[in-house]
Amino acid sequence: MSDIFLQTERLLIRPWLKKDIDPFAELCADPHVMRFFPKTLSYDEAASVVWTAMEKTTRDGFCFAPIEKRDSSEFLGFVGLSIPRFSDALSFAPCIEIGWRLKKAAWGKGYATEAAGEWLRFGFDTLELKEIVSFTARQNLPSIRVMERLGMRYSKTDDFQIPTLPEKHPLSWHVLYKVTHDEFRSSKA
Repeated sequence: MSDIFLQTERLLIRPWLKKDIDPFAELCADPHVMRFFPKTLSYDEAASVVWTAMEKTTRDGFCFAPIEKRDSSEFLGFVGLSIPRFSDALSFAPCIEIGWRLKKAAWGKGYATEAAGEWLRFGFDTLELKEIVSFTARQNLPSIRVMERLGMRYSKTDDFQIPTLPEKHPLSWHVLYKVTHDEFRSSKA
């Protein structure tokens, strides 16, 4: 995706730029944004995420990519596709996941659903993926609602403990949602 830009009516999905590190670090330092993650990220940790995303774009052709408002170029967060870094520990792997993280001021405006819908279209039509998954902590009802609005279905038998957290951690159990190419197409008909 290094030279591909995806657009929706209100949003531009584009490659990461060095200028994104500061607003991304601010987003990742916000305890409200990060409440369903084990911790907030330091500036250096957030910068590392951006550099890793750039590498994933080169290697895989996609990543969690920045989204901005088309009318103002305001950085809102990221939405995109990724191969989970711990996919070898997942019973439903190999897989491609869709995920998002937006700054608090962008919540409740439909941006995550709009950008994720465009990524699903790209994943199925351009990358010719057969299935895309999404997962989050059981408590993350806002993200679960986005998954449902996208036409993804809950796969209860695939609930799992995320391998990067201790077993007793309150965010260790995750829910899995899936959508196939055919399901996505029929939900858009």
